[in-house]
Amino acid sequence: MVQTPNKILTLEEFLALPETKPYCEYIDAQIIPKPMPQGKHSTIQGELCPTINSVIKVQKMGWAFPELRCTFEGRSIVPDVAVFSWARLPIDENGDIANTFAAAPDWIIEILSPEQSHTKVIKKILHALNHGTEMSWLIDPDERFIAAYPTGRQPLAFEEIESILPVPDFCQGLKLTIGDIFGWLKVIL
Repeated sequence: MVQTPNKILTLEEFLALPETKPYCEYIDAQIIPKPMPQGKHSTIQGELCPTINSVIKVQKMGWAFPELRCTFEGRSIVPDVAVFSWARLPIDENGDIANTFAAAPDWIIEILSPEQSHTKVIKKILHALNHGTEMSWLIDPDERFIAAYPTGRQPLAFEEIESILPVPDFCQGLKLTIGDIFGWLKVIL
């Protein structure tokens, strides 16, 4: 999904292009490639989805998806983890999960890669919060820091190992701490 300098693609034209790896996002009429995940990013992402789903999917509260394309309000983004409440899951005519998600996730989790711009990720989070997302997390593995962005409130900063992270209202019962998330990075021999 490479944009030619003389041609600006519409969202519809962008969505018609074949997917690439790493994924590209469509933001403000620009095609922006996501950085290729590295070890810490992949480890956290790989642990988050099954951990979240072990509580919320089992209880039919919601469903966490890795690298899911979400298209809404003129943008098409691919959050590291997109979580949808059970009531908002798109379903096709067969009763299966849909292929296309044309709505903002209820919860977005972004994990910073070393070369990734904090500002661009925060702009993506703020756009989602302004268009229906209930909660966002920004995880910085190198700083061992997580910022939580609850809709309509000030961001919250978490660095202490025992800090319990806030989750969206539909995920009550899910308890994760800073220690849980960054503990996944430790290799025990």
